[in-house]
Amino acid sequence: MKKSVNILNKKARFTYELLDTYIAGIVLTGTEIKSIREGKASITESFCEFNLRGELFVINMTIQEYDFGNHYNHAPKAERKLLLNKKELKKLEKEVKNTGLTIIPLKLFINDKGFAKLRISLAKGKKLFDKRDTIKDRDNKRDLDRVKKNFK
Repeated sequence: MKKSVNILNKKARFTYELLDTYIAGIVLTGTEIKSIREGKASITESFCEFNLRGELFVINMTIQEYDFGNHYNHAPKAERKLLLNKKELKKLEKEVKNTGLTIIPLKLFINDKGFAKLRISLAKGKKLFDKRDTIKDRDNKRDLDRVKKNFK
């Protein structure tokens, strides 16, 4: 079993412009947390959505079935409730409804107490030219680092 679990959404920073970040708890069953501790989860295609009662859920997050879970196993792509303060939930819901922003997960990790947490961000989708600028900046930085390395 891994000591620390850090499951990242690497496409998020490329596809979205991140505005605010929050750390939310997740409501999980026993076999789900065991699979996360083994690092068998993916958040690359997931997003967050509010239901009619104002609760925040993460959609499309994949947690693979636990190998030794037999008939007590969980569904891999189930909707999972996120736990935030009431004030934070109202602020996020207002931003999503009024300005058309989206909420995406950035990182799934286990904190010091052993609880699974999800770092989520309020994000705005990037246009094609913004993505090109991101690629250009990344390439320039890589070339500059290469020149610095050869200079030393």
